[in-house]
Amino acid sequence: MTDWPILSAVTFLPLIGAAFIFLIRGETEGAQQNARYVALWTTVITFLISLLIWVDFNNATADFQFVERHDWLGGAFNYYMGVDGISMLFVILTTFLMPICIIASWDSIQNRVREYMIAFLILETLVIGVFCALDLVLFYVFFEGGLIPMFLIIGVWGGKRRVYASFKFFLYTLAGSVLMLIAIMAMYWQAGTTEIPKLLAHDFPAEMQTWLWIAFFASFAVKMPMWPVHTWLPDAHVEAPTAGSVILAGILLKLGGYGFLRFSIPMFPIASADFAPIVFWMSAIAIVYTSLVALAQEDIKKLIAYSSVAHMGFVTMGIFTGTAQGIEGGIFQMLSHGLVSAALFLCVGVVYDRMHTREIAAYGGLVNNMPIFAFTFMVFTMANVGLPGTSGFVGEFLTLIGTFKVNSWVAFVATSGVILSAGYALWLYRRVVFGELEKPNLKTIKDMNRREMSYLIPLIILTILFGVYPKPILDVMSVSVDKLITDYNQAVLVFDQAKIALKP
Repeated sequence: MTDWPILSAVTFLPLIGAAFIFLIRGETEGAQQNARYVALWTTVITFLISLLIWVDFNNATADFQFVERHDWLGGAFNYYMGVDGISMLFVILTTFLMPICIIASWDSIQNRVREYMIAFLILETLVIGVFCALDLVLFYVFFEGGLIPMFLIIGVWGGKRRVYASFKFFLYTLAGSVLMLIAIMAMYWQAGTTEIPKLLAHDFPAEMQTWLWIAFFASFAVKMPMWPVHTWLPDAHVEAPTAGSVILAGILLKLGGYGFLRFSIPMFPIASADFAPIVFWMSAIAIVYTSLVALAQEDIKKLIAYSSVAHMGFVTMGIFTGTAQGIEGGIFQMLSHGLVSAALFLCVGVVYDRMHTREIAAYGGLVNNMPIFAFTFMVFTMANVGLPGTSGFVGEFLTLIGTFKVNSWVAFVATSGVILSAGYALWLYRRVVFGELEKPNLKTIKDMNRREMSYLIPLIILTILFGVYPKPILDVMSVSVDKLITDYNQAVLVFDQAKIALKP
């Protein structure tokens, strides 16, 4: 399999599906249905091919695997692709969630179906490219290109304030990335290459690391998003269609965390160590502040959006601890959040398709007519809280252990956020599901159908499976994380010793 360009196949197969849909002419019901089926089968086949990466992946090495390298842009840069134990997991997450997004949009999207499916397939190509790229220029092309289809998904198929939300999303994320582009050029002039493996081995001067770290942080912090540059996310989630929210929370938010792991920590270790205390407190504030804001929300989607910001706080906190538990916990938390937050937005979509409102006050007593939905929503609510036995617990627990080793006060503040998350999550569940079925328009509401169960049952299984047995995930990432930590600690140690030697 190593001789077969499997990463290119996984990355660009969705583009081939998009081209097929583009050739479908007309806006008839038959044409729209054909577009749906082409998108579904394209994403399913892409997922199945991506599983071959998992099957053939060697957990015993931290080297990049399935490497592909070709001249690009006249030989100035390279088309350079590969995955390690960190990036591989995010490729699988992306290809797994995409068919779910297509199925979830089957009935809810009735206008411009062809264009909608094309946007999602192009988005899949660009996101997978981000996780596979081993050249900075190629990474930047994929990273920024993903803004365009997501901008259209929110702006064309979103809610009443979709244009405002889409432009806010686009401008926030683009502004941060401009600084990263300048940093990429500076790195090329200093190192003479844009190949990521060579840059990982390059020793950037300490002062230069500071400026490069800030430039990359500006982009990745907005993408996460971290407090206080998180304000675009609630608007984007509220206005986006259900599948748009799924892909935004499940995958796009992970690009920032992946950037910290691929660039900030290994390439700028001295700056990362210097700025780590600031990141810790920004993360702790995000966890507590956005949890309190979530308690005040009246819109289900907006509450879950603020919950996502809080959970991403655990991720950044864990990553910058520089410990095995912290970094592995941060990665696991991103993967778990990709499943759980996607499922929560899908649950919101189930009731929204029936009632066409996301106001919490419009619901109550759904357990009487929707027992299957009540059980499903309960599983993901408990996982969102971090209940032991669910995937949400593993990530949060590991990040808190890693943080406690470095800064016990930050760990204490972050732990209070776990209590707050239980408060807003259980409050939401109580208001929506329990109580008397008093509202007349709810008395005829029907439980989930087979199509809805078909994409929520796999998410339930994985949420519980990885909560009880996280070993398959941890085994894949452990060697890559160990190398990351070893190189990081070695670089910081050498720098500290050099400073001591220079003292009079």
